[in-house]
Amino acid sequence: MDYTDKTEECSGLLESWPIKINKGWQEVNILSLAYLGDAVYELWVRKHLLEHGIAKVEEMHKNAINYVRAQNQAGILRYLLEELDDTEKDVVRRGRNAKGHHPRNVDVITYRHATAFEALVGYWYLTDKKQRMNEVLNRVDKIMEILKTDS
Repeated sequence: MDYTDKTEECSGLLESWPIKINKGWQEVNILSLAYLGDAVYELWVRKHLLEHGIAKVEEMHKNAINYVRAQNQAGILRYLLEELDDTEKDVVRRGRNAKGHHPRNVDVITYRHATAFEALVGYWYLTDKKQRMNEVLNRVDKIMEILKTDS
């Protein structure tokens, strides 16, 4: 078996999985877009933590929870709102206004903003705006630090 280093191939994992659907992104149910965005963001978080040298699963899990908490996703979105273009703002509005259930441990407004953030990530991924997505996601650590000092 060939066990050569495939690190470079793995680093672009999301970029190498194009998604094809038979309709425009506007026709995709916004909660489906958020569901996709949740998965893409979760994969980005795990990859990001591995790249930062966190190798133990338990430690990775504890760190990942901080990234995917609804409060932090909502905070990241609030921080980004001013720099979003009109289409991105429309995705956020649709995601924020989507009706769905929410966990008991998170208030409705925070959960809807987190859903809007996930819908935005799903939009970037689905429309092949991965460069834009990567630009934003690569700033998440800095944004979360700012959010920590603001609270």
